[in-house]
Amino acid sequence: MKNTSYYLAAVAAFTIWGFFSLVLKPLSAYPSLDILFYRVFFSAALLFLVSWLLRRRTWREQRRHFATLSPAQKKGLLFQLFGGGLFLTANWYFFIYVTNQVSIKAAAFAYIVCPVLTTVLAWLILKEHLTRGQWVAVLLSGAGCGILAFHHLSDLLYSLVIAFSYAIYLVSQRRDHGADRFLLLSGQVLFSALLLLPFYPAAHGPVPTAIRFYILITVIAVCLTILPLWLNLYALKGLRSSTVGILLYINPVLSFILALTVFGENIDAVQLSAYGVIVAAVALFNWFNPAMRTPVVSIPDSDHPNS
Repeated sequence: MKNTSYYLAAVAAFTIWGFFSLVLKPLSAYPSLDILFYRVFFSAALLFLVSWLLRRRTWREQRRHFATLSPAQKKGLLFQLFGGGLFLTANWYFFIYVTNQVSIKAAAFAYIVCPVLTTVLAWLILKEHLTRGQWVAVLLSGAGCGILAFHHLSDLLYSLVIAFSYAIYLVSQRRDHGADRFLLLSGQVLFSALLLLPFYPAAHGPVPTAIRFYILITVIAVCLTILPLWLNLYALKGLRSSTVGILLYINPVLSFILALTVFGENIDAVQLSAYGVIVAAVALFNWFNPAMRTPVVSIPDSDHPNS
């Protein structure tokens, strides 16, 4: 398949994120905001070092490339940079909070809803086509959310906030303005760090002293932030937002398995029914998704001279 590398990148990213709870749950005694601070600061420092030491030539090439872009293209690229950093920051905080303070199931459910939500946003914003079968899947997904809302409204709301923040991030990164994806990711994480820095003095808790905390934060920064996000951005170069969104279901399936088997969380009949309907909707959407069978290329900027 022409797009095998893009599919493999997306599958690898979401498989890695599916095991996030194994590293995040041992940090549940620490405030969610502190975990976010250290995750972002560590990730930003590592990305800055790598970019400065190994990719200075690429930085210079990208500056020259940016100078050649039209005003509309520059605006689009800056939105990818700063908007992406903002959406990531929001998604990371809500995911950490819900995983450690609510339940792993609620966090996992967010990424079951997210594929269909991403598809709807891609239809609204990017005008990606949806078949009738896909619209049936969207309605079925809404029905699953409705079932969950009857007895677990708070879980549903938490899940939808996580899902929306990541879905809008995926859609915002779909267009290709010719930027190097690793440097784009570096810029997004650095912006996230700058965004959080003014809040750190007043909002952080006691400075952690346990070596285990810093080991786990380093694992989160390298293996569960930088690597999968780069794979995700790479996948978006060759796959539609809706396709990447559907492959995202790998993440919650693994998270649910861990929640039930490793962490011993319970699931009642209403939750099981709602989750089952959503999984069926995702499967149906995937069945009717032509993007899973048709190779595509990144959406070029309409103002690009080569488009």
